[in-house]
Amino acid sequence: MSENITELVNLLRQMEAMNSEIQGSAIISIQGLPIASALPKTEYGEEANDGIVSAMSAAIQSVSERAVQELSRGNLKRIMIEGDEGLIILSSAGDNAILCVLTVPNPSLGMIFINITAVSKKIAAILD
Repeated sequence: MSENITELVNLLRQMEAMNSEIQGSAIISIQGLPIASALPKTEYGEEANDGIVSAMSAAIQSVSERAVQELSRGNLKRIMIEGDEGLIILSSAGDNAILCVLTVPNPSLGMIFINITAVSKKIAAILD
C-alpha cells in the first residue's frame, strides 16, 4: 500500500509541475479520510490539516451529488469553490476517491480541467 501512496503523491506533484496555476492538491477517500496530499503551507507557514480538508471535501462532494440528483442535472462532474485567493476544485477520481485541487485566482480552467481529468483517471486505475 505504501507504494501506492508514493505513486499517488508523485502524481499530484507531477500535476503541479505541469501546471503552475495549480498550487496544491490532495486525494481523499469518499469516507472523508486523507489518502495522499501535496497541500501548500497555510498563510502562517504551517502545514495544511489534511484531515480537516479531507472531511470537508467529502461532505461537500456528498451534498453536491445529492443536489445534482434532486435537481435532475445528471451526474456530478466537478465542484468549484471560489475564494479571493483562488479556487478549490473537487472532482471524482473513480468510485473510491475525490481529487481536491487548489489554484491561483483566475486560472486557465480549460487546462486545469484537462490536468484534473487525466490525473483522476490515473488515481482511479490505482485505487479502484
